[in-house]
This record gives sequence, C-alpha cells and structure tokens, in this order.
Amino acid sequence: MRVSVLDTSPIVAGSTAREALQRTVDLAELADELGYHRYWLPEHHGMRGVASAAPAVSAARVADATKRIRVGAGGVLLLNHPPLVVAEQFGTLAAFHPGRIDLGLGRALGGPRRAADALNPGPAESFPGRVKELLEYFADADQPLRATPARGNVPEVWLLGSGTASARLAAELGLPYAFAYHLRPAEAAAATRIYRETFRPGRTLEPSVVVSVAVVAAVTEDRAEWLARSVRAKALSRSRGERILLPRPEDATVDPAIGPGPVLAGAPAALRNSLRAVIAETGADELMITTPIHDHAERKRSYALVREISDALPPRA
Repeated sequence: MRVSVLDTSPIVAGSTAREALQRTVDLAELADELGYHRYWLPEHHGMRGVASAAPAVSAARVADATKRIRVGAGGVLLLNHPPLVVAEQFGTLAAFHPGRIDLGLGRALGGPRRAADALNPGPAESFPGRVKELLEYFADADQPLRATPARGNVPEVWLLGSGTASARLAAELGLPYAFAYHLRPAEAAAATRIYRETFRPGRTLEPSVVVSVAVVAAVTEDRAEWLARSVRAKALSRSRGERILLPRPEDATVDPAIGPGPVLAGAPAALRNSLRAVIAETGADELMITTPIHDHAERKRSYALVREISDALPPRA
C-alpha cells in the first residue's frame, strides 16, 4: 500500500513559524529517503498553529530539497485564487520538477471568518467552474488565453473534499479524489462509494482514492498514548472554544471523556490493524498520513514506523 505525507507545518508550543517551515523541509527529506510516495502541503490562513499558508512556495522548497518523492499542494483553495495564476504557478513547478508535482484543489476558505474576509474569495457556487477553467489551461487545445508555463508542464490534479458533494464533482470531472478522513471519518464510506459508483473517465481513466489519516505511532502503546496527550489537549481546547498551540505531552491538560478525534495512536501491530480497517471502510488506494506530535524527533520516528508497516497493508479489495 502506498503511503504519503500531509504536513501542515505545525507551529507547536515553544516554536515559531520559521522553525515549523524548516522542520517541514527536514521531514520531507526523511520521507523521501523512507520511500513515501508524495508530500502534500495545505493552504491555511490566519491560524496561529499552522505555518503552511503558501503551498506553491513551500512545494518549490520541498521539491528542491528532495529527489524522488512527489510534491504538491493538498491543497490550493481555489476560491481564494484566480485559476490562471494557479495554472501558471503549478505549471512552473512542473517545468522545474517534471513528473513530480501534484495539484490538489479544495473548496474551503482555509481559515477563520476574518481571514476569509481579508482574502475576498469567490462565491462557493463558482468552485466547479473554476476547476474546469483551471483544467483548460493545462489542456493541449488552443485557448483564447494561455497560461504559458502550464502548456506541456502538467501536474497531477486531484480534487480534495470531506463530503459527498466533492466526491460527485471529482467523479464528474474524471479526477482522482482525496478524502479528509482525519477531519470527517463518518462521511468517508459514503463519499468514496459515491465517487467510485459515479466516476466517469476523464483526466484519469480509473477512479483513484487517497484517504488522509491522523496517526501517532511509537514503539509501545504506552508511549504512543503519551505522545497523543498533545492532540487530546488540543481537542479539549477546541471543545471549550479555545485555540492553543500543540503542547508538550507533559504540559497537556486532558479529559478522558474527550477523545483526540479521529486520531489513530498505537504501536505498529495495533496500527496495522487500525489502518487495515480504514482501508476496508473507504476502499482507499493510498493512505496519506498526518502526525500531530509535539517533538520533531518523535514525529519523524512515527513516520518511520508507519513506513515499516505500510508494505504489510492490503491493497484495496
């Protein structure tokens, strides 16, 4: 089973955005060495705990620092950008790194209402049309307006989502589909089923599904649960309407009644079973791992452990 990385460039307690972005490059180099398939960077705005705000810029740096791994946006929030500019940016990336660039497209605004107001996004109903316009810039046919760097330099385009509407649009356009299981696991089975049932060949001839999963891996169950205290504390703060940076486990305030959300924490054997269950539930062709651990060395170890078990994960039935 292919595994990939979704990295928000988290700003953990006691660190800065600059340090978070430097850690992203370091983690990408490790992921490349370990044999992860792709490395995606999301677009978030006005979020004090997330440094990944400019995925095109971060993707350029990560692609320069790595050799084999695919790199891209997971994703560009297209309501915030003119499709022409996105095509030019990712066409340029694809020209510098042929065969290695991905372009995931999302409908969300990527931040709190104040950030959305500053971005002045387009209306939500314009999203399907913007996706189609963007795809036209990468087409071979002559267009009235050319996105010049995009001609002949085409990234792998994905549609991102966390519900059935995005699944239907991906199927209609014949695009591969990435589902945010780490955000809305209850919607996953229905969305991925609808996508496969309604898929029409387009830019891809067969349906393809990536599912993003939040994972905290450690050598022992106790250690994994200890590391997961950080994300449990963040879940508790969200339930209280608060926003905190990911704390150190020893500083984390947790409530046993409030779980960490859809985060899989455990030792390799237990995680193998948990990930198998996700694959069976969603029909995933590939898993994209996001890991909310405070300590960077522990986070890297977690990704190494997941990669060790990934070859034992079954392909989609």
